[in-house]
Amino acid sequence: MILETTTIMSKTVAFIIPACNEQENISILIHKLNEVMEPTGYAYTLTFIDDGSTDQTLNVLKAQNAIQPNIFYISFSRNFGHQNALKAGLDSVNGDCVIMMDADLQHPPELVPVLLQKWDEGFDLVYTIRKEDAKIPLIKRKTSKLFYEIINNLSDIELEEGAADFRLMDRKVVDAFKQIKESDLFLRGLVKWMGFSQTGIEYYPAKRNSGESKYTIKKMVRFALQGITSFSTKPLYMASYLGFIFSLFAVLYMTYIVYSYYTGQTVSGWASVIATITFFGGLQLMILGIIGLYLGKLFVQSKNRPNYIIKETNLPG
Repeated sequence: MILETTTIMSKTVAFIIPACNEQENISILIHKLNEVMEPTGYAYTLTFIDDGSTDQTLNVLKAQNAIQPNIFYISFSRNFGHQNALKAGLDSVNGDCVIMMDADLQHPPELVPVLLQKWDEGFDLVYTIRKEDAKIPLIKRKTSKLFYEIINNLSDIELEEGAADFRLMDRKVVDAFKQIKESDLFLRGLVKWMGFSQTGIEYYPAKRNSGESKYTIKKMVRFALQGITSFSTKPLYMASYLGFIFSLFAVLYMTYIVYSYYTGQTVSGWASVIATITFFGGLQLMILGIIGLYLGKLFVQSKNRPNYIIKETNLPG
């Protein structure tokens, strides 16, 4: 037993916690993580990524660091987004494993020992699957379900419905991830694509203590497009197929026009022509938009800009 405890104590768990305007939640989260980690026997660090907060988030983190020296922070020069905040943590922290979770308390700290247990069993990556509460508005549940259906049907990866960014990654998984040089990150897809031995754990999200969700409908749509275009060229194939099908219809329609002309029948008037032009114009714009998304990703990647800029940090080294 002494040998087993010594082995556990020699391992370090590094937490990565993005925070944007979460001044009211940070102290509560730290207290809860301290409570769940103390019985495990693991050494641990808490690294918060201040993603361009406009409230007192950074000052709260500095005050907490003065009380608890294993608390660290990375402060961005502006808001670079949740996925880039996670990447900054993965690029910066050391630990035998890394646990990433949000600062809004919806990722329950009580689940951390279960993640660690699965890691002890030999899994390299332990991800979580959010189960929707029946009390959540119907439209939110439907849009969430639609998000995963679109991702799974149009991309080359398979995500469980409710897959979240609350996960544990072994050190070798983190080292492998750091070799990826993408500028448009979709971590849920990347961790699936990477392989390794993985297992999932279901959970019900806790209630947000304070503040509002940062994921608006607009951000969710953008997130879905980001995931699809990062892992599949299926939309480009679909655009090609649509172009071929409607070109075939156009050829058939031209045959009808020639036939009507020689038989003396009246050819459809301006209303049908305008409707046809409008439809095909919209279709062309949609196809050009799909192509533009892929070209835009190449354009951004070619600039080789950093995913984030650190304004201030108290990480060692």
